[in-house]
Amino acid sequence: MPTDLTLEHLCKSYPQTTGGLFPVLEDVCLHVEKGAFVTVLGGNGYGKSTLLRIISGMEQPTQGRILLNGQAVRQRLGRVGLVSQEVDLLPWRTTLDNVAFGLELRGMPQAKREHLASAYLRAFGLEKFSACYPRELSGGMRQKVAIARTLVTAPDIILMDEPFSALDYQTRTSLQCFLLQLWAKLRETIVFVTHDVEEAVFLSDYIVLLSPIPAHVVEIIPVPLARPRVRSAAATAALCRQVLEKYGSSSCVDNDEMRRAL
Repeated sequence: MPTDLTLEHLCKSYPQTTGGLFPVLEDVCLHVEKGAFVTVLGGNGYGKSTLLRIISGMEQPTQGRILLNGQAVRQRLGRVGLVSQEVDLLPWRTTLDNVAFGLELRGMPQAKREHLASAYLRAFGLEKFSACYPRELSGGMRQKVAIARTLVTAPDIILMDEPFSALDYQTRTSLQCFLLQLWAKLRETIVFVTHDVEEAVFLSDYIVLLSPIPAHVVEIIPVPLARPRVRSAAATAALCRQVLEKYGSSSCVDNDEMRRAL
């Protein structure tokens, strides 16, 4: 069931060894509608991963609160799924067993969890690789397994922390299209983190621009482009330029190649 997400005045600080606190997030406010695909855009070290860890429930904010469907929820583990930048598949488990891992932790009987995991492998085109180990899969296939492992547990919200950043361009663009096709079928709420403007424009309903730390929301930019989107279209390039202009000449976005192309 799609779920809306509200962040109310989130702050996060960490103790410093020299004393005092180091602020990473400061008064982050955001509302994500049910079934929306939202991208949080910011440079390396801008607190994006910290924000996702807090939303997922892996960490708690120093101040502020998180609401799911309008209700404050402190315990979010299990209700919010996270696909991280590092594909942390268990190397001693097969593809099938990796996908079923979250279901196993929930105590689901083996036959049922393997049935559900197999259904996702078929949907993801990985059925022939169910008995393979992570070392035997390509980078793109490993990332598909990580996504399937998250989705099979039926989370209310899906968080994705730069999941395609380590992949080559061809594989990355292929998985972006795959993700959009999957989202179009499921209509789950997705919060996707990236530092790549082109990726944000291609994927999103709207883009949330983060400031440098202590991070706050600078602006929310709607993406009024019809789907399926064409990367080379004039309207796509124009919106990419608009987003880059809003970031100015700062180095918070790693898009030198795209700047040259535009």
